[in-house]
Amino acid sequence: MCGLAGFIGFTNNAELAENANKIQQHRGPRQPVCVARRVYCFCPPTPVDHRSVEAANQPLHKNDLAVIFNGEIYNYKELQAKLISEKQVVFQTSSDTEVVLEMYKHYGPECLNYFLGMFAFAVYDKNSNELFIARDHFGIKPLFYTQINGAFAFSSELKTLVTIPGFNKKINAKSLVSCLNYIWISGNETMFDGCFKLPPAHYMIYNKAGELKLVKYWDLKENAASGGSADMASTAQDVANTIELSVKRHMVADVPVSCFLSGGLDSSLISVLAKKSNEHLSTYTIGTGDKDKAVEKMPDDEKYAALLAEMHHFDHHVIKISPDIIKDLPHMVRHLDEPIGDPAAINTYLICKAAREKGVKVLLSGMGADEIFFGYRRQKATLMAVRFNLLPGPLKYVIAKVVGMLPVKISGKGFKFGRWAKRFMSFATMPLNEAYMRSYSYYDTNQLKELVKPDYWSGIDAINKEHEEKFNAKFKNDPINQICNTDISMFMLGLNLTYSDRASMAASVEVRVPFIDRLVVSKAMEIPGNLKIRKGISKFILKKAAEKWLPEKIIYRPKASFGAPIRSWISNDLRVMVDELLSEESITKRGFVNYAVVKKLIADDRNGTADNAYQVYQLLTLELWCMEYLDAHPGYQTLNAQTNDKQQYVS
Repeated sequence: MCGLAGFIGFTNNAELAENANKIQQHRGPRQPVCVARRVYCFCPPTPVDHRSVEAANQPLHKNDLAVIFNGEIYNYKELQAKLISEKQVVFQTSSDTEVVLEMYKHYGPECLNYFLGMFAFAVYDKNSNELFIARDHFGIKPLFYTQINGAFAFSSELKTLVTIPGFNKKINAKSLVSCLNYIWISGNETMFDGCFKLPPAHYMIYNKAGELKLVKYWDLKENAASGGSADMASTAQDVANTIELSVKRHMVADVPVSCFLSGGLDSSLISVLAKKSNEHLSTYTIGTGDKDKAVEKMPDDEKYAALLAEMHHFDHHVIKISPDIIKDLPHMVRHLDEPIGDPAAINTYLICKAAREKGVKVLLSGMGADEIFFGYRRQKATLMAVRFNLLPGPLKYVIAKVVGMLPVKISGKGFKFGRWAKRFMSFATMPLNEAYMRSYSYYDTNQLKELVKPDYWSGIDAINKEHEEKFNAKFKNDPINQICNTDISMFMLGLNLTYSDRASMAASVEVRVPFIDRLVVSKAMEIPGNLKIRKGISKFILKKAAEKWLPEKIIYRPKASFGAPIRSWISNDLRVMVDELLSEESITKRGFVNYAVVKKLIADDRNGTADNAYQVYQLLTLELWCMEYLDAHPGYQTLNAQTNDKQQYVS
């Protein structure tokens, strides 16, 4: 675990680096003996801050090169052997950091295509005076950068860059609209104009003339056979073998590796395979109170997780969600760096925090399987919409009228069918690309124009264009893989990987994702769509592969999301916060959205005529983010809830 930061061309480089060291401390907390805190100058005036274990000897200097590295290279031992035999390299350490440096020395940017892992790293060449910065194939590890008055800075966290004097805090219109529409930010922009994320599978070179060059080094191949036929049995076996090897690679660590366990297919499969490498595997499950389950109609994950834990003798732990959401939400907003309105981030933080208190430093997650194997309900619902459009017009009209009258909440209890039916009808008659975008959007274009002030309408066109380009980029003859590919570049990157890294790092725990492995994703995207869903069964080929290790009651149980009782929180715990932070005064002060629309969203949610909990939660998240990143001085405050006025949410 570590955090990167580098500064070139500022008058106070060393001071900025030391400040970065403090801000990103949670990414590499000081431990007895094994964790270093350093401010390093590649050469004047280029200080770089890095936190990592002493064994990795970072920053590592060798042969006129210096490297700082964040992440894990799971096949580094094989690469080390390759370098020794083919290049006669003499290694000074046993770390993957030195392997990264030597691979770059001997293969240049081509080294990136040898790596299996998650990473963000920077190599400085003292001879050319160039800085080479790279990010992993899917964006598992973060890397932000900006240029300010000719100077250059990069960091693992946005909050580090925001503290730089002269940082431009002008809000990016596309990112604002994106965070409202999706509840996360798509693409490579941040909430601020002029500050960016290095895209996945890209590297950049910053030369001595101050020029910045971005290069894409890898792209997912489109299998020409997609949409065709494939042998189910042999394909399932290939999937099983590829995932098993990935989990084995991800278990390589200097400390014991544990697992998230929801009791669903993905985390159960990862946990059972991980047990092969760790006989005393510990697993962690989120538990939810009965009151929250009633409002949310949440599945009983604990039951299935306990069943699997008993079968395989896991050291199993159930972590009850903290009811102190008033305190946890502002804390999470600060750590997420961006206004991300998915409460799963709080789940991740709480479970990682509890695991860390038990000494756990590394957890495996089943994240990514739904994206690459077609496991989300909205994916399946989009295909259903195609069939719905074949119905006679009068019948579609009647169905729409009936669904419109359905409640989403009755006597304080959630009505799941009403929620799902209303969401389905919001996109059921659209073309495939638009339908899929709408399936995970919270507004259509007209609703966004009503919500957002005209100054930010350019962002509406930008996100529509972006989604269309992503959707049509590949697999046009296979709509199932077309949807999967869109999720890889949009949803998986913008939401799941983002909150997972930042929330886990807030608890100083490293989360690894075996499904989001270059070989696993490539294998999954070679599989034709007709093997990913069959006879209405989503993730069909993965489920067939999992039959080798899991019982049917786990494999074929109803789909359950890794969520949180957001509707219960909005209705109960967060009700006062909503009234205070989304008041007419607050909304008008920001100037982003129209108060009348916000007021109606809240009212409709409370009277049960619409399910607006996520929209309200995201608006709340956005205001908390503004209080921290626009009003306050990021990097020095600890968000808390100790007073009774509005200032309780940031201090």
